Amino acid sequence: MSGAPSGGFVPPPYPYDRLRALQDIAAASPAGLVDCSIGNPCDPVPPLVADAITAALPTANGYPASAGSPEYRAAAAAWITRRFGVEIAAEQVAACVGTKELVASLPHTLHLRNPRRDTVLFPAVAYPTYAMGATLASLRAVPVPLDDQWHLALDQVRDEDAARALVLWLNEPGNPTSAVGDDARFAATVAWARERGIVVASDECYVEFAPQPATVLCAGTDGVVAVHSLSKRSNLAGMRAGFYAGDPELVAYLVEVRKHAGLMVPAPVQAGAIAALADQTHVDEQRARYVERRDLVAAGLAAFGVDHAGGPMPFYLWLCCDEGLDGWGMAEQLAAGGLLVSPGEFYGDAGADHVRLALVQPRDDLARALDALHAVAAH
Repeated sequence: MSGAPSGGFVPPPYPYDRLRALQDIAAASPAGLVDCSIGNPCDPVPPLVADAITAALPTANGYPASAGSPEYRAAAAAWITRRFGVEIAAEQVAACVGTKELVASLPHTLHLRNPRRDTVLFPAVAYPTYAMGATLASLRAVPVPLDDQWHLALDQVRDEDAARALVLWLNEPGNPTSAVGDDARFAATVAWARERGIVVASDECYVEFAPQPATVLCAGTDGVVAVHSLSKRSNLAGMRAGFYAGDPELVAYLVEVRKHAGLMVPAPVQAGAIAALADQTHVDEQRARYVERRDLVAAGLAAFGVDHAGGPMPFYLWLCCDEGLDGWGMAEQLAAGGLLVSPGEFYGDAGADHVRLALVQPRDDLARALDALHAVAAH
């Protein structure tokens, strides 16, 4: 049985399932399929992480704590202090099963805490799960316009929406735009939200790839939750290791609710994450890979009049075309050379004239696709 009773929620097609026709075009290209549509790391799990996970397996016969082990919470707090210079206690940190599930469930949980507000604010060009989290909680999803550098234009939020807002999502470094915020921008955003009684949820899963890493926690923890993932920094997308940190009252409330939902990160995964958080060398190596790929692909596509129009974070290219093609038109052209990318309308109507290219494939595969695009263009 599928569908829903009349008036019930019918899930829309998952965005990336809409790429099947383009996937077939790319697979038939001279380069074969080079899938840059999803930010799915292709690089190896760091050996020290794999070793820690393996060593923890014999003791993984019991249920892990939903909030994370004391060691996991302490390791995450220590990483925040070391990386950003922000002192935070282990009790202000808790585990999540990757971060997508937290992004999707946070509006519902916050609405249980504060049913007087019914609106989720999020960037107008953004990861679609911010809006979907509002929908799944039966709340209003209201996009916040962006300025010409892809940052939130909070002065364009209507007073009536701000008055009803439960949470404001912030995402810098940004997906898909690669925009990068600094401490001053975070502080201004938090001040705006605090004045209006709005919780700030900051998705910082790409922070290790910012030129100068910054966190919303620099503005203090009152009314603030920062969300972090090891999927990108440590190539652990398949392990589902993440954590959230910030306001002690908010974190404690989330921990108590999430216990009842049985949301738990497996103990061996926590052990691997502890090892990953203690090591910066593998992160620096991974960042260098993305920078190299970004330089190669940005230069190669510029020859076709397809240019990066986003910020400096090297995980994604946010591309536009000087020939006036929309995102689907650009995606079809790039698929002819094997490059599968995501049309910008996946991330909001304001992104419809762009495509997002995730730099997750090996350099040699990307170079092969660029060569195939040149060959196609020559004919």
